[in-house]
Amino acid sequence: MTSTRPNTRKIVKRQREDHGFFGPGSVTWRLWGYPTSLTVGFQRSVVIEELDPFLLAAVVGTDKVRYDPAGRYDNTIVYFATMALGDSRAAIEASEILVRVHSKATGIEPVSGKPYSANDPETQLWIHLTAWHSILYVYETFGPGRLSEEDEKQYWAECAIAAELQTCDPADVPRDREGIRRYFEEVRPRLCVTTETQDMMDHLLDAAILVQPRQLVLRPFTTVIGKVMRAATISTFPKWMQKMSGFNQSWVTRLAVRPLVKIAARLATPMPVKLRVLKLISPATLAVVRPALTGEEPINPVVITPAEARAKYGRLASPAELALQAV
Repeated sequence: MTSTRPNTRKIVKRQREDHGFFGPGSVTWRLWGYPTSLTVGFQRSVVIEELDPFLLAAVVGTDKVRYDPAGRYDNTIVYFATMALGDSRAAIEASEILVRVHSKATGIEPVSGKPYSANDPETQLWIHLTAWHSILYVYETFGPGRLSEEDEKQYWAECAIAAELQTCDPADVPRDREGIRRYFEEVRPRLCVTTETQDMMDHLLDAAILVQPRQLVLRPFTTVIGKVMRAATISTFPKWMQKMSGFNQSWVTRLAVRPLVKIAARLATPMPVKLRVLKLISPATLAVVRPALTGEEPINPVVITPAEARAKYGRLASPAELALQAV
């Protein structure tokens, strides 16, 4: 890849209308706003997702992750950042765009011979939970540490609220640590690894490809940081996942990389540093999350629900209903 990320998105600047679906003081804002979330946490989620053959088929079917990995990564990270930290209008609009884009990703999954759809509720639940679990896991591993029982309960309740922006049923979202463990145990039999899975996971583990700074002088540093992120991400895989995927890691590497990432996360915590890092990773994401991170007051400083937002903006159809209309 010889060029930098294409400018495919026109960013419209406007004052935030509200705090979105979570707001200041929420566990979601605390975790998704921490430096580990949109770095190691997000990379972990998009890599693990590929273990689902139906999700992999949808990704391979578009092939954007190959010919425009930075653009695809950028679009995905903007969506999740908007859902967690954006205002309600932006989140609802992003949800509708996602459903329309996913409606084109259909076909036959080659391993099972069964049809796949990126809007399938099971696939959407898998994407949603791998993301939210990864953000929590890396926060506890490389950040301040384990959440309290009360905060963890709130986090999964907020995860269910965010699920209303996708085609999955919010009632299927686990509400505690044991529930998410059971979910991954239940879904394990349908996961599989092919050569194509390994190639895609390996590709997504290369942060130097996914995030290309415009300044040539920064690219060697990006390569080094990318190698550390790769090691850090793999270090969070449970043993069964390392064995299944073939991305094994020695305990020496595991022990060496964790303190490095913890230190880096602390150094990136001050707001000026955090904003610079986000600008490097994804300028479009920075535009979405800066108001929430810096405490900018919206027009109406309230938190509302996705259902209230859809009614407010005249978008009465849920994502699941929109997906059916797009068939």
